[in-house]
Amino acid sequence: MKNFGGQILFLDRSDINTDEIIPAKYLTEVERVAMGPHLLEDLKMEGFTHMSQPMKDSTVILSRDNFGCGSSREHAPWALEENGYTVVIAPNFARIFRGNMYNNGCMAIELKEEEIDEIFALSSGPETTGVSASVDVDAQTVSVKSSKGEKTYSFTLSSYDKDLVMAGGWLEYADAKY
Repeated sequence: MKNFGGQILFLDRSDINTDEIIPAKYLTEVERVAMGPHLLEDLKMEGFTHMSQPMKDSTVILSRDNFGCGSSREHAPWALEENGYTVVIAPNFARIFRGNMYNNGCMAIELKEEEIDEIFALSSGPETTGVSASVDVDAQTVSVKSSKGEKTYSFTLSSYDKDLVMAGGWLEYADAKY
């Protein structure tokens, strides 16, 4: 099973779309590794620097509403995973993006808006370091740790999505089941 946790990259914006996650000009690539350097290349957000050290060191994204909206491409979760991001936490996700995350064995965790606000209060922008999250898939909790302490939040995960995550994604799940 994948590691679901690590340093948080704070992207304090709603409606981060799949074109910002991985620009369309890279969708002709047939290898996931080719998408890696282009993750969030077109994201325009105050305080965000593409491939900054905090971005390279992080493995969890915290964002606002409607993360992954836009085109229904599986490439967005591929580019995230290629860069070590196995968890995105937001109040809600575009439906297809959320499904693609689980199909790839990654987590799209939905927390209440006030819980997201609490976690964002620990940051000073995308370049924040020292705030981490750890996900317990079985308990369906995410613990956030900073210099201010640790707090645990509960989330809901369908049994099917949990099976996909535990298997490592849809292909592994299908290989084991069929």
